[in-house]
Amino acid sequence: MLNKKELLFIIKQGEGQLVEFKESLDKSMSKEIVAFSNANGGRIFLGVTDKGMIKGINITNVLKSQIIDIAKNCDPKIIIKLEQFENILIVSVEEGLNKPYSCKDGFYLRIGSNSQKLSRDEIFQFAICEGRISFDEQINKYFKYSDDFDKIKFDEYLVAANLQKTISTESILINLGVAKKINNKLFLNNAGILFFAKKPSKFFLSSKVVCAEYATNEKIQILDRKIYDDGLLRNLKKAINFVKKRIKTEFVIKSAKRIEIPQYPEEAYREAIVNAIMHRDYFDKSSDVMVECYRNKLVVYNPGGLVKWLKPEEFGKISKTRNSIVASLLSRTIYAEKMGTGIKRIKTAMTKAGLDKPKFEFYEHSFYIELQDKSFNEPVNEPVNEPVNEPVNKPVNKKEEILNFILDNPLCSRRDIVKYTKISLATVKRHLSELVKENKIIREGSDKIGGYKLR
Repeated sequence: MLNKKELLFIIKQGEGQLVEFKESLDKSMSKEIVAFSNANGGRIFLGVTDKGMIKGINITNVLKSQIIDIAKNCDPKIIIKLEQFENILIVSVEEGLNKPYSCKDGFYLRIGSNSQKLSRDEIFQFAICEGRISFDEQINKYFKYSDDFDKIKFDEYLVAANLQKTISTESILINLGVAKKINNKLFLNNAGILFFAKKPSKFFLSSKVVCAEYATNEKIQILDRKIYDDGLLRNLKKAINFVKKRIKTEFVIKSAKRIEIPQYPEEAYREAIVNAIMHRDYFDKSSDVMVECYRNKLVVYNPGGLVKWLKPEEFGKISKTRNSIVASLLSRTIYAEKMGTGIKRIKTAMTKAGLDKPKFEFYEHSFYIELQDKSFNEPVNEPVNEPVNEPVNKPVNKKEEILNFILDNPLCSRRDIVKYTKISLATVKRHLSELVKENKIIREGSDKIGGYKLR
């Protein structure tokens, strides 16, 4: 039975994978029941508006009978449970054991906070593919709640999702859809482990995110490589920061104001990383989510390809997720609060930045997104390993880029400038020498620990 605190907590969360609000009984009740039964179950709260306002409803035996009849008239019939809390009627729908289910209006599937209509072929294919429970829903019997649960990650998620801890941790985990009590013991499913385990890879290797930086547009010279295995939310943040620190930034100085233009818009690469982590096939252990920073392109690789029930021509137009609980958890944070619009937002961000459209490639077992900067198709004037006497044919703005970096990083070394501007050492040496002669910068300190600053 629900108590008042738990009910208010659920309403504050809003509609999601496991929760639907209805102000009153209407014609859509059958599709909501079918959608939950075809997915992983859920609850319909009658007497609550879409915006989470409690208006209440007149609960009578006639109303209860109408709802039970609606469920019985589904094909096959669906067993539901009714629970009354004050003037709210709660309709509990279990995950169906005989999928697919339909109502007179067709086949529906719960995806995030929406019940989407599917064709007969799509729902049949879904039932075949989901003959076993989907990865993120699967209860993991090896996870020991007392030993493996990371309370700090849990608290960080509550902050990110703007949720108040007004009920117990166990109750919150259950209401978020990541835990169940079996014989009075709490067990987490794989979605809960991805978010809240101390070390997720202890339970499955597919939890990691690998980030790499290369010197050129080929996988030849690796400048840096990081492997993140610190929970889904932290992995997401760290991957985004990895890119942010390694892409180039152009500084445009207009009067006293300086404008910073990144190599790629943050919204584009953030959405690409979120898309990969949210929708990857976690059953696939053959490879990791990869975030690769090249000299003039950025590639985000997603193991698993498109979900089986999404057609190639629907890509970017229709949102269908492989990991519904993971998507539901992320949708409460800033990283996926506009879930379902990620691909469109990537395209829009690149267009606004004056860059080429992103490149999307998907195969049977993999998928990747590639972003390219303005100079991707331009001829490269500098060889990778330049001799000291390299040619003078250089982009005009490199000296200004170095000067701006020194402005932000007083007493920086040549190595610092090379690392963060991605300009070759030979070019950096020549421009530094010119800037010293022009009395714009000076060098202080010894050869080993000294650096450059503005004069």
